[in-house]
Order: sequence, then C-alpha cells, then structure tokens
Amino acid sequence: MNALANKHILLGVTGGIAAYKAPELVRRLRDAGADVRVVLTDAAAAFVTPLTLQAVSGRPVHQALLSAEAESGMGHIELARWADLILIAPATADFMARLAHGFADDLLAACCRASRAPLAIAPAMNAGMWENAATQRNLRQLVDDAVRVFGPASGSQACGEVGEGRMLEPLELVALCAAQFGAGALAGRRVVVSAGPTFEDIDPVRFIGNRSSGRMGYAIAQAAREAGAEVTLVTGPVALADPSGVAVQRVRSALQMRDAVLSAVATADVYVGTAAVADYRPAAPAGRKIKKDRDALSVELIRNPDILSEVAALQRRPFTVGFAAETDDVLAYARRKLDDKRLDLIAANTVGAGLGFETDDNALTLLWPGGQRELARASKAALARALIAEIAERLHARG
Repeated sequence: MNALANKHILLGVTGGIAAYKAPELVRRLRDAGADVRVVLTDAAAAFVTPLTLQAVSGRPVHQALLSAEAESGMGHIELARWADLILIAPATADFMARLAHGFADDLLAACCRASRAPLAIAPAMNAGMWENAATQRNLRQLVDDAVRVFGPASGSQACGEVGEGRMLEPLELVALCAAQFGAGALAGRRVVVSAGPTFEDIDPVRFIGNRSSGRMGYAIAQAAREAGAEVTLVTGPVALADPSGVAVQRVRSALQMRDAVLSAVATADVYVGTAAVADYRPAAPAGRKIKKDRDALSVELIRNPDILSEVAALQRRPFTVGFAAETDDVLAYARRKLDDKRLDLIAANTVGAGLGFETDDNALTLLWPGGQRELARASKAALARALIAEIAERLHARG
C-alpha cells in the first residue's frame, strides 16, 4: 500500500449503521501510510462519536460548516485544499442525493463542492433503498460527474434483508484508495474497446439496428482508464457522455467500425469487443427514401465482417476479449464462440426483457480456456472494474 504514503485522505462519515466501521477504516488507512482527517455529519454522530474518530486519526474531528478555529472561519476551504482524495464511507442514499444535486449546506457537502481532489463514495444502505429508482438515478449522475463508486457489496444487512447495499470492508476500501494513486494494473498498456450498436442504412431515413445502449462498453473503457491504460473507444451511435480521459472515435456502420477497430488495435495490448455489431447489412441501400406504395417489401441482406474474429486472427494480436449476449443456452454458445474464434476470454450474459441491453446493471460469466468465473448481478460500472481486473491479471500472467 505504498501508494498511500503521505497522502491526505479526507474521510467523510455520514449517518448510516455502517458508520461503526469508520474507526477501523481510519486505522487501516493510517497503517497504509495515509494522513487522515475526518468530517462527521450530525447524523453520523448518532452512530460513532467524534472522540473515537479523533483517537484513531490523531487529529480533531470536523463537524461545523463555519468554524471559529479555522483560518478565516472557513474550514471547508482549508479541508478542500488539504485533501488529495475525499472518501465518503459510508455514503447514505440521502447524502448521494444531496451530492448529485449540488448541495453544499453542511461541512461535508461543502468540502466536496469546493475541492479539486478526486471524490469517491462507498454506498451503504438497505437493499430496497439501493435498488430504488431515485437512488439509481442519482448514482448515474454521480458517475457522470466523475465520482468514483466503491461498491456496494451484496450480503446480509443490519435490517435483516439480504442483497446489494453493504459497504465494502475497510481493507477493500484501502486498496481502492491506493489504486487512485498507484500506477494502475494496466499502466503503460493500450486498450481498445468497441461499444454500442451499428446502424445499417436501408435508405436515407431507415436503418437496421439493435437495442444496445453502449453502457457496458463505456463502463469498460472508463475502468481501463482508471487502471492506468491509454484507451481508445470506438463507438456506434449512443446517447452517452464520453468517458473521462478516453479517446473516442464515433462510427455508424459495421464497416466503419471494422476499419476503426483494425486501425486502433495495430498498436494495442488489449481489445475488448462489447459492440453489438449488426450481423447483416442491406446489399444495396436506396439513395432516396423508399415510398410506401406496395404491400410488401423485400430487402436483400449480406453478411457483415466478423470484427472480433479478424482481430483474433491478426499475426500480432492483442489480448482479445469478446462478449456473448444470448437469450438461451448462454454458456454453451459462449464456450463455442470462445473456441471457434480462439479468444483469450469471453464474457457471457443473458439478454431479453429487463436483462442486458438498456439496463443499468447486469451479470456476467467470464470464460477462458480451461476455466470460468461468475460475476454476480451488479452495476455495469462495478462489473467493468471486475472484468478489467481479470484481464490485467491474465495479461500479467502471460507476460
């Protein structure tokens, strides 16, 4: 954990039962070499005392927005400037909502607003609150605002329910904090990700497409960038903001995506093909809008190139990862695709009503020659980080 040596970590503790883990988290961060200051909300003080956190941090605990002890009476500015990283753990549903909507009405929220340091949250709440549409909407806004999201984990909860919403354990949070300063598992590597659908024109107005939102591919590109890689994202038409720090190339058709991908992977170490590339395209797109003047219309379709197979067959091929989105016999189809295309790894998932496409979460099964790993249903951002960690591990093992 040398990456945390002498780093300034501002720990915000909000009012959830997981606040009882805050003293242990402070101790573990200090063991890793970090200098820790704690901001405690009024609600959090009902779960853990300022005295306890002062004892383990070795520093006064901050609670008041306007403090007479602070220089110029503006403690939030001093703390905001001091921090190398702000970590909110636990981050309640209420605090996530206030953060997503730009509130700055208490010390912790004001520090988050005033600081230029990276901001991370470790959500902790009842499973129902985590799944609530408003919470998920706020989560998407925070991710769009470049807030790092650590967790949550799944398991038994203080309320007696079982599901997503548990705060990650202190050692897990320490490792994630260290990763924000370390070189990263993919430092020095070049990663190409393809994402989204392709649109194949029938005429200037109509096209053949699919329901891919691009969210999984965009999340993978962001996770690879967070892991230190130089990332190129080749994307079909989607309604998503560009991932931070990622070079984005926009295409429309499968042929355009093929050209962009083959050009980008020439110097890449990893290629992750998440794009839902159309299997077929119209043989002869009409130059003008086709009029509705007949009872039936036939459109001849011809097969599109298989981009993933072409990348895997290159003489100097990158570590090649595919996706298998199926409605039935998912693992059988995925294993066959892994073998037939000679991929290094494939991520299999079920698609259909409420699954895979156009959703904020997913579940994956990772398959490689001789093994597999289950990734339980979670946000696509969390799955992307787990996938990138698996890729990095296999890439390093291969040398």
